[in-house]
Amino acid sequence: MTNKQQMSIDETYQNKRIDQVLSQLNEEASRSQVQTWIQNGYVTVNDQHVKNNYKCQLGDELTWEIPQPKEMTIEPENIPLDIRFEDEHILVVNKEKGMVVHPGHGHESGTLVHALLHHCDDLSGINGVYRPGIVHRIDKDTSGLLVVAKHDQAHEKLSEQLQNKEIKRQYEALVHGVISHELGTIDAPIGRDPNDRQKMAIVDEGKQAVTHFSVVDKYERFTRVVCELETGRTHQIRVHFKYIEHPLVGDPKYGQRKTLDVQGQALHAKKLEFTHPITGETVTVTSEPPQIFLDTIEKIKMMP
Repeated sequence: MTNKQQMSIDETYQNKRIDQVLSQLNEEASRSQVQTWIQNGYVTVNDQHVKNNYKCQLGDELTWEIPQPKEMTIEPENIPLDIRFEDEHILVVNKEKGMVVHPGHGHESGTLVHALLHHCDDLSGINGVYRPGIVHRIDKDTSGLLVVAKHDQAHEKLSEQLQNKEIKRQYEALVHGVISHELGTIDAPIGRDPNDRQKMAIVDEGKQAVTHFSVVDKYERFTRVVCELETGRTHQIRVHFKYIEHPLVGDPKYGQRKTLDVQGQALHAKKLEFTHPITGETVTVTSEPPQIFLDTIEKIKMMP
């Protein structure tokens, strides 16, 4: 069931983006929700579907439907969580290596979302039924910190910070080879690999991707680095370090065939710093890499 509404654009909304107009007309809905309505065909202008950035013209006939939210069908699961920060608006969880963030094909249970639904009474619904509360994600075999929104207002504000590059995300990684310099920036666009749709790659038509890094330690055949993301593309750090010929240790998708067994890529989201979406205070959370990461460093130090 939907709730259909109509109006003619007057001077008040002339030359404004349609997602902005609908956000003002539907105060209970977030900008992200409105954009989802537009993308899913619930909005027309003069009986035509438009994009989020369409600018309304005087006399346009605007029609929109408010879709009923789908019922949550994911069953909560009592899975222990390492919560590093929590209040009534958000929480920051330290995800363990091997845990999938949200349900999908082949991962119908045991995900972070299943655990969160058991832990929290409510989560934001902006990202839909299968990703409640999830503002950003990290790969299954990447460990570390994620911020989760408990309601849509918090989600909207955090998403804006991400889009505006205001959330500091710092990662620690082990890579093959010895990086000769102490600091570096990798600025190379990332998109789908034209030869393998399951992978990402550096492609001319890809989206801008920027990774800053600094060297923490150098070993005989490996380097320990700290990375800071300026953008957040899928598999960004993994693809960028492969591009500069220093692939991540243990990476099954982008790494070397002969690598160390660290149960997936040696990558850990170690620090998050952002402005609290409600209170405006700075929130800084840190986390040390998992034991398998630290044990691997000790093994590397002992290698001939």
